[in-house]
Amino acid sequence: MSEVSPKDAGLFMPFLGPFYRNFAQPYGWAAFRIVIGGLLMIEGWPKIIAPFAQTGFVEGLGLYPGWFFSPLLAIMQFVGGAMIAVGLFTRPIALANAVMLVVTIWFHITHPYGDAFLTAEGMEFLKDNLQYLTADGQARLLSDGGAAFLHQVQSKAEFNSTFWSAGAALIAAFGGGRISVDRLLIGREF
Repeated sequence: MSEVSPKDAGLFMPFLGPFYRNFAQPYGWAAFRIVIGGLLMIEGWPKIIAPFAQTGFVEGLGLYPGWFFSPLLAIMQFVGGAMIAVGLFTRPIALANAVMLVVTIWFHITHPYGDAFLTAEGMEFLKDNLQYLTADGQARLLSDGGAAFLHQVQSKAEFNSTFWSAGAALIAAFGGGRISVDRLLIGREF
């Protein structure tokens, strides 16, 4: 019987230790990094297309001048997401994104979408023009003015921001890992 490595002694199945260390952990971490970075890129792409569209939003958060911080937000999400995905300057980029995403959580919690999706006038218009809604849409939207829909949107915004900020914080803490541009080109993690 072969001897168990001290690294694997704490495992229930010590013979899986080399598999975990050499395959599951490095490739699993790379996949996690790609998911978090890729989602940030998807969220950041509309901001890249219209870099000044968030000017009012960032100024509403107290970040002036908006013409500077709006494009910075776009770059941090899209380019930062790409850098996280490939593992380039991973820790500082992930930390910057984690801080930005914690601000996003705070924003979603302190600025909820509201109680009604439609104004009273909008509700009256749809009641008078039912052809614009399917039967299912009429039942769901006209019964509560879209409050249930807005609750789902609010919950999704809070959940996504929490997931992304936790993911970015974990990546900031643990770095790019063995399968990263930092490690492959520089020979060590940032």
